Amino acid sequence: MTAIATRARVDVAPRDVAPLLIAAVAFLILFANPLRLLAIDWWTDPDAGHGLLLAPLALWLAWRAGLVTERRPQRVLGAVLLGGSVLLRYLAGLAAEMFTMRLSIVGALLGIVLFVYGWRQVMKWWLPIVLFTLSIPLPAIITNTIALPLQFKASQMGASLLELRHVPVRLTGNVIMLPGGHRLFVTEACSGLRSLTALLSLGVLIGGLWLKYPVTRVILLALAIPVAVLINGVRVFLTGFLVFFVSPKLGEGFMHVTEGWLMFIVAFAILGMLAWVAGRLEAIYAGRRAAHA
Repeated sequence: MTAIATRARVDVAPRDVAPLLIAAVAFLILFANPLRLLAIDWWTDPDAGHGLLLAPLALWLAWRAGLVTERRPQRVLGAVLLGGSVLLRYLAGLAAEMFTMRLSIVGALLGIVLFVYGWRQVMKWWLPIVLFTLSIPLPAIITNTIALPLQFKASQMGASLLELRHVPVRLTGNVIMLPGGHRLFVTEACSGLRSLTALLSLGVLIGGLWLKYPVTRVILLALAIPVAVLINGVRVFLTGFLVFFVSPKLGEGFMHVTEGWLMFIVAFAILGMLAWVAGRLEAIYAGRRAAHA
C-alpha cells in the first residue's frame, strides 16, 4: 500500500488533478452513449461477449503498469488526435455507424494520454490499449465476409476427417450429409469466428505478458489463426462422429455447446504451449547475446 501511495504522489502533481478531472468529465459526457451501447453489445451479443473480459482486464493492466515518472507531453499531436476523434464521433453518430463511433473512444483516450503524458505513457500502456480495441465488435459486413469462408473450411476439414474414419459423407457447401438421413449444418455460429477472435485476444495478452520481443509476439499471434481453424474443424468432425456413432442428439443443445467450450480449452492450451516454446527460444537467444556481448 505504501508503494502505491508513493507512486501516486510522484506521478500526479496537485496542479494536474483539476485538468485531469475536467478532461475525464468531458470524456464521459461526450462518449457516454457509445460506451453504454458497447457495454450492451458485450452483454447481449455472443460475438462480442469477449469484451466483458477484455475491457476490465485492460483497465487493470493499465492500473498495474502505472504512470511514467517523467512526463513528456505531446501537446500538438495529442490535441490534433483528440479533436479528430471528437469530430469522428460526431460524424459517426450522424451516420449511425457504430464501429467508427467506438473507435473514436480509443482515439480520444490516446489523444488525452499524449496531451498529458506523451508517447512514453502510450508505449507503457500499449497492451491495455490493444486489448480494449479488440473488445470493440467488428462491423457486420466484415464478420459476415470472414465467417462464410470459415464455415466452408470447417465443413471441408470435418468431412475429410470423417472420411478418414470411414464414415461415408457427402459435402454440399456448409452441409455435411451423413448416413441415415442426418444432416450436419455448419452455421455461422459454428464457423469458428468467435473462437478465432477470442484466441487472437488471448494471443495478444499472453504475448504481452510472457514474451519480450515483438517478433515472437507477432509469430504467436499468427499461429493463433491456424490453431483456431484447425480446432474448429476437429470440432465439426467430433460432432459428426458422435451424431453418426452415438446419437443425433449430441449434435445439438447443451452437449454441442459444451463440446465447443472443451475444444476452446484445448485451443487455449495449445496456444499456451506455443507461448512457452517461444519464451524458451527468447531465453536461448538472450543468453547467446549476453555471451557474445
